Amino acid sequence: MPRFPLLFSLALSLFIAAPVATAEEAAAPGLLRAFLSEVATLEAAFSQTLVEPGTGREQVSEGRLYLKRPKQFRWDYREPVPQLVVADGTDLWLYDPDLEQATVRSLDDGLSSTPAMLLSGEGRLEDTFEVGAAYAEAGIDWVELKPLDPESDFDAVRVGFEAGELAAMDITDTLGQTTRIRFSGVRRNIPLDPGLFVFEPPPGADVLRDSDF
Repeated sequence: MPRFPLLFSLALSLFIAAPVATAEEAAAPGLLRAFLSEVATLEAAFSQTLVEPGTGREQVSEGRLYLKRPKQFRWDYREPVPQLVVADGTDLWLYDPDLEQATVRSLDDGLSSTPAMLLSGEGRLEDTFEVGAAYAEAGIDWVELKPLDPESDFDAVRVGFEAGELAAMDITDTLGQTTRIRFSGVRRNIPLDPGLFVFEPPPGADVLRDSDF
């Protein structure tokens, strides 16, 4: 059965609106909780680096992210290979233009306890994660999260803020593979076209569903 990339089965939609932090909330955990409490919409450019364990080889992708709570997001990969990931509130779609193939699964099918559904949905942080260390590194305030589910596909997530704004996210899976995401040009709480969160398979595209496997 085809698998969605780790990023999309783990932490797709952390990307929401962060309010200005008070002095008492200057540490990353406070920033993250405030961030989640003010969710509306977000648009940003992103750079994603996949680091292979052992070799340290890096694969870099770039694109644009759109988010609208609850449970709607769009990752538009543009370089080096076009790919599209869309959550419409009910289903999660992955479309590969080169293969002319779309894969779809339910958002609630195995994703309810992941960062994706916590952070784009309406759950509480502590219901799914253990909030760990918080520290500053290279001008970014980081907070580490560990999944409470022992069968999770990932070991850790850390979320970074710079000057009170979402800046970075790192994910480490159970095989030691790390995905690093960096954001730029973040725009918060702006109107977004509802059509961004709707996916219609192009004519002639193969569509693979959970029931097909």
